[in-house]
Amino acid sequence: QVQLVESGGGLVQAGESLKLSCVASGSTFNTSTMAWFRQGPGKERETVATISWSSVSTYYADSVKGRFTISRDNAKNTVYLQMNSLKPEDTAVYFCASRPAYRSGTYTADTFRSWGQGTQVTVSS
Repeated sequence: QVQLVESGGGLVQAGESLKLSCVASGSTFNTSTMAWFRQGPGKERETVATISWSSVSTYYADSVKGRFTISRDNAKNTVYLQMNSLKPEDTAVYFCASRPAYRSGTYTADTFRSWGQGTQVTVSS
């Protein structure tokens, strides 16, 4: 089982930036699809962004396209989420997740095997 630990959350004002990090333990990081999800108050968990093991393929939710960037450093077993131009509606707990690269299909939460504990992002207006 992969252990994932997120960091980088905090309280910012609208328009500011944050960069989240997620460090993975174990030897399977380089063969895993990584993703960021978020869950706002009273909302379902939603996919924010995903990145393939090779960084060739990425996916973004429409709500964050052009503002968020997902990246990874396989040498450091780390995946990042750069969040710019933050909005109050981005307020949520952000989770890092992984699944084996061979698993295809939609990037829904139920298809991801390992999860971090989450980091809170709060954007004030």
